[in-house]
Amino acid sequence: MPKVKTNRVNYPEGWELIEPTLRELQAKMREAENDPHDGKRKCEALWPIFKIAHQKSRYIFDLYHRRKEISKELFEFCLDQGYADRNLIAKWKKPGYERLCCLRCMQPRDHNFATTCVCRVPKHLREEKVIECVHCGCKGCASGD
Repeated sequence: MPKVKTNRVNYPEGWELIEPTLRELQAKMREAENDPHDGKRKCEALWPIFKIAHQKSRYIFDLYHRRKEISKELFEFCLDQGYADRNLIAKWKKPGYERLCCLRCMQPRDHNFATTCVCRVPKHLREEKVIECVHCGCKGCASGD
């Protein structure tokens, strides 16, 4: 007889400490997804979603790597359940990418002349002082800023 699968998830110890914040961010994400995008450019409609996804990933990253308030088991659980972006967190651990806003900003195939996004250029090297990334609305995520 086959095993019956249930949707019951075993939450690791410490989940009750981060759950309210994650639920609040999920509610903000739902609100941003349902928000009408009348009068906005096509790319601007996605900016709040990218911002909230970055915020959730940064929250979990900081709790585990900087403040050391959650266990490795809880950190892995959050990554496996999709509460944080595993690839973005992996980039944050590397030197030069500590403030990376999204993965699209560093992929050369998404930009002209096979380079990275303008938000990855340090502020003192920019010709224009005020810029916005087309992909996520970032105003600058270079580590040297």
